[in-house]
Amino acid sequence: MIGILVVTHENLGEHLIRCAIHVVGDKPEQLKHFGVFVEDDPDDLLVAMRGTVQQLDTGNGVLILCDIFGATPCNIATRLTESGRVFCIAGVNLPMLIRALSYRNETLSTVIEKALEGGKKGMMVTPEVIDHAT
Repeated sequence: MIGILVVTHENLGEHLIRCAIHVVGDKPEQLKHFGVFVEDDPDDLLVAMRGTVQQLDTGNGVLILCDIFGATPCNIATRLTESGRVFCIAGVNLPMLIRALSYRNETLSTVIEKALEGGKKGMMVTPEVIDHAT
C-alpha cells in the first residue's frame, strides 16, 4: 500500500483528510498530514516529515500531496522526494486525495497518474441552473 502524506498551510490538510473520510467511510491506513504554520522552523519540519515518510513507507513508496507549488510546505516536501520511492504533487484538492486513496494498492506510478487525473477532472464549471426559484 502506498503511504500518503498531505502537507499544507496550517490545517488545510487535516480538513481535507476529514472530508475524504466522510466520503470513503473510514480513516485509511498510512495517511498523515503536516500543517505548516508561520512560526514553524522549516528545518525542524523537514526532520519531522522525514520520519513520517519513513513510517508511511512499508516498501511501496509514499506520495506527498501539497497545496501550493513554490510555497513553504511544498518546498519542504520537495526535499523529501526520492526517485522511485517518494514523489510530491502540488495543488492538492479533495478529488485528488480521494483518487489517490482509491488506487493506493496499485503501483506508485499508477497512484500518481490517478491522483493527477482526479485532481484535474475534479475541476469544472458546473452547468447553469435555468431557474433558481423553482
